[in-house]
Amino acid sequence: MKILFIADPMADFKTYKDTTYAMMREMARRGWKLFHTLASQLSVQQKCVVASASEFSFTDARNEHDHDWFNPLPSQQCLLNHFDAVIMRTDPPFDMQYLYATQLLTLAAKQGAHVYNSGQAMRDLNEKLAILDFPEFTAPTLVTTHAADVRAFLNEYEDIIIKPLDGMGGMGIFRLKQNDPNIGSILEMLMRLDSRTIMAQRYIPEIVHGDKRILIIGGRVVPYALARIPQKGETRGNLAAGGQGVAQPLSERDRQIAETLAPELVRRGILLAGLDVIGDYLTEINVTSPTGFQEISKQTDCDVAALFADAVEEAARLHGSPV
Repeated sequence: MKILFIADPMADFKTYKDTTYAMMREMARRGWKLFHTLASQLSVQQKCVVASASEFSFTDARNEHDHDWFNPLPSQQCLLNHFDAVIMRTDPPFDMQYLYATQLLTLAAKQGAHVYNSGQAMRDLNEKLAILDFPEFTAPTLVTTHAADVRAFLNEYEDIIIKPLDGMGGMGIFRLKQNDPNIGSILEMLMRLDSRTIMAQRYIPEIVHGDKRILIIGGRVVPYALARIPQKGETRGNLAAGGQGVAQPLSERDRQIAETLAPELVRRGILLAGLDVIGDYLTEINVTSPTGFQEISKQTDCDVAALFADAVEEAARLHGSPV
């Protein structure tokens, strides 16, 4: 198997917790040839989508915090359709450059490249707005560009969360209560004087027990969730915001949500998705670069990276690639 990862610079990986690193490590263990490129290194030359990519191998890192863990060969121009799989793992924000990259990936797919997750899927499923396709699993939700709408929503539900549609890692998330003296300033800052669309949701008190990340790989639901529990006095459970990650078996409701969404996500070209569930409610569908592999694997008997590599191998077989 010959795999291309489109990801952020590998020297910046936090290897003790990075999901892309875990994917790479498992694939290297299987003897697959691995290449890395940046989204900015994609281009179209002679009508074909190519990447300036470097093949790399693993070195003997001193510890799991060692950033000198890989040995890259000189970069070369590679056709994307010459790989068994192209795995898009560039972190958000989903800005215009990210959009352009997904468009090039869609073109590459038309030329025979096997891209996961597909460029079309990443464009179609905004990670916040995607939940609106599944209203039976969501808490009361508002999407608007107008601060007056948010104020009315706050008056109705008294305790709400507001967030931008293009954030990650908990950035830009605020909890508002009716007596908050900073409502006006927060809305002005986040909504940029009614020029930026945001999402508001009724506050879900069960967040104190964790914002659960549920992984779906190749249409199969991973049996454990990673509950990201907020620090005391914090609303956000995101690990990037200091949340504590605790692996736990899926609840009956967790499984109901995940198994309902799984076939639809596969239909849309999504090999890997990370659902965010608080209490009984679906709050986000992450398709750009879902994380949580290492935390779940270290705390349970579930090797998530192996499940992902299996799914990539199965997808390659379905597409007729040699394995």
